[in-house]
Amino acid sequence: MRVRPILLILLLVGGFAYLTSAGGFLLLDRIPEAGRIRPSAVSPLRMLEADAQPAYSAQEMNNISVYKHVSPSVVNVTTSQLAFDFFYGVVPQQGQGSGFILSSDGRILTNYHVIANSQQVEVILSDKHKYPARIILQDRAHDVALLQIQAKNLAPVVLAESRGLQVGQNVYAIGNPFGLNGTMTTGIISSIRSVREPEGALIENAIQTDAAINPGNSGGPLLNSRGEVIGMTTLIATGGAEQNSGVGFAIPVDTLKSLLSDFSKYGRVRRPTLGIESLSIGPDLAAQIGLPTDSGVLIQRTIPGGPADNAGLHGGRQRAYLGNTPIYLGGDLIVAVDGRQVSDTEDLADIMDEHKAGDSVVVSFFRGRRKMQVTVVLGEAGDVAT
Repeated sequence: MRVRPILLILLLVGGFAYLTSAGGFLLLDRIPEAGRIRPSAVSPLRMLEADAQPAYSAQEMNNISVYKHVSPSVVNVTTSQLAFDFFYGVVPQQGQGSGFILSSDGRILTNYHVIANSQQVEVILSDKHKYPARIILQDRAHDVALLQIQAKNLAPVVLAESRGLQVGQNVYAIGNPFGLNGTMTTGIISSIRSVREPEGALIENAIQTDAAINPGNSGGPLLNSRGEVIGMTTLIATGGAEQNSGVGFAIPVDTLKSLLSDFSKYGRVRRPTLGIESLSIGPDLAAQIGLPTDSGVLIQRTIPGGPADNAGLHGGRQRAYLGNTPIYLGGDLIVAVDGRQVSDTEDLADIMDEHKAGDSVVVSFFRGRRKMQVTVVLGEAGDVAT
């Protein structure tokens, strides 16, 4: 007599299990019938679709805009040259870097060290078209090279100004690190300082950034938040790791424009120089070595036969160390050029940007505690002059 209640219970349990498994699953996609209560209208699939809709911040929108606007103007520069292997057999060696389009008719700017000693140079555009490139300018002293490809209707970059840049500004680097074409990284301007490359080229007023820069980025553009070029990525401080360590440097765009202006006028670079190796002096260092003023540019040495040497300026002779860096004391301390105060090497570089080789300038300096002036005829920056 108890069988019927047990069967009824089993039927009820089985029906419930059916409705909450296969039957319940099918109901998610059915149109509900009149009078039936519809299950939850929000399915997992619909939630994923809603979550996938873009919701970009203002900063992200600007990042995307900069990349879309500038990436068609950034190119991959590949080089090949012949070398000898262990058995003195001739083998090809490949190299690569980045560059950016200056004109719609195919002029492209990159670093000298990207194309140095190459037998063949090719440029690959963002649309994957490949062109042989002709080198029309090589300036080892400033690590700049200008290429020409036979292409038309290209998208050139917009050149901004580097004077007035501020530490803390957002910057973007686009290039081809490790051959990964069209890579953008972001960061800020960490400092403005003059640095010397391992090959000897001096970058005056170099833009230091923490934007990730790696091998293959050399020659690519460093951009401001409007997507305008403020520099050309060139150098990283690796600490021996051969990859980004958060300390990268770019040649400022004002220097690039000055070099290109010289090339346009004279067919070569005639960037002016005093012909000195120098050191910025601040109040602490000035007090330690007993200088008569708190700031200026201390001449470490003059280039023999260079403008400063010919004008009678003196370099230092007493060797000392600033941290682990050897310096020379006892040289003349430059404090002004043509009446404009010179507090550091950046000030001196700014003044040089406003002159050309052959100009005469009046240099004010201290020799010991005696203030003096001398007229210097600016020379052309060569491979060894600074």
